[in-house]
Amino acid sequence: MTLIRTGRGPNPLKGWQVDPAAIRHVGRDLQRPECILAERDGSLWSADARGGVMHIAPDGAQTLITQTVDGHFDLAGDAAASLLTGTLPNGLAFARDGDIIISNFGTDRLEIMDRRGETRVLADNIDGRPLGKVNFVLRDSRDRLWITVSTMINPWSDAVTPNIADGSIYLLDARGLRMVADGFMFTNEIRFDAEEEWLYVAETTGKRVSRLRVQHDGSLTDREVYGPSSLGTGTIDGIAFDAYGNLWATMIMADRLVAITPDGELLELLDDGDRQATARFEAEFASGKPVSFETMMACGGDVARWMASVTFAGPDLRTACLGSLRGTSIACFDSPVAGLPMVHW
Repeated sequence: MTLIRTGRGPNPLKGWQVDPAAIRHVGRDLQRPECILAERDGSLWSADARGGVMHIAPDGAQTLITQTVDGHFDLAGDAAASLLTGTLPNGLAFARDGDIIISNFGTDRLEIMDRRGETRVLADNIDGRPLGKVNFVLRDSRDRLWITVSTMINPWSDAVTPNIADGSIYLLDARGLRMVADGFMFTNEIRFDAEEEWLYVAETTGKRVSRLRVQHDGSLTDREVYGPSSLGTGTIDGIAFDAYGNLWATMIMADRLVAITPDGELLELLDDGDRQATARFEAEFASGKPVSFETMMACGGDVARWMASVTFAGPDLRTACLGSLRGTSIACFDSPVAGLPMVHW
């Protein structure tokens, strides 16, 4: 692994952890706020299981934006149907004009929606074949879209095992849609470093981050594991860089927040999981068989249940926001270091 060298003095995350008492919550009655986008004015945009996004204004006012409201999401009723089927907006990205690009984990397609709710499909197949479980989308400075497909298995819960590596990465640019890498263990969020030299990949059921060098034509080379080969309990979901070069990561099911330093060290920032439920999850996962949905449903803590993503927000990018699959609000806290600005910033 080639390490990042910052040369910026002491790492602000060394010796620091999230103070649970300092966590505040933004938003109310949200449905599956898995991914969050932030804007300079303080707005937050949260993925919403009703089929679009929730805009949370700086004053707290909420506006649901969707073409058609889908009412299937009801964790108090049929949790499996809510989390495994129907429209499930997941990863989000802003297009250059401010439209919202949505990777829909339920409909298995990449969509784009304007801020009035008008939606169209950008991609739902490759050479006539279904794309699979479209998880995340990332726009780069050249306006190219990088898309992750976690698995070809439906329901996705059957792929929560260390024995399946059918995840892939697609690139959508002026040449069209094409696969640029595959063989990942449940491909989840992806991020670029500050120079867009490397693409970092959260491999959920691999419990690790991999990275690939980005070539000018969009091809990916020099694949390697970044940081520890295992990040510990839980499975990695969301990742985000801070300005120092630390890569923050959420460990869903264990509801842990960790960070990989530029030197490859793993730091524990928050542990909010249910230890007994996490232990059951880890035992089933280690068996090699798919973890049962019932075991997964028992997992999670109180801060951001099924912690799925981390986003830096606020005018100075020093507010860390946690997305989740089973929360109804967004947990936020002050970070000792600013986030790395995203391309839309």
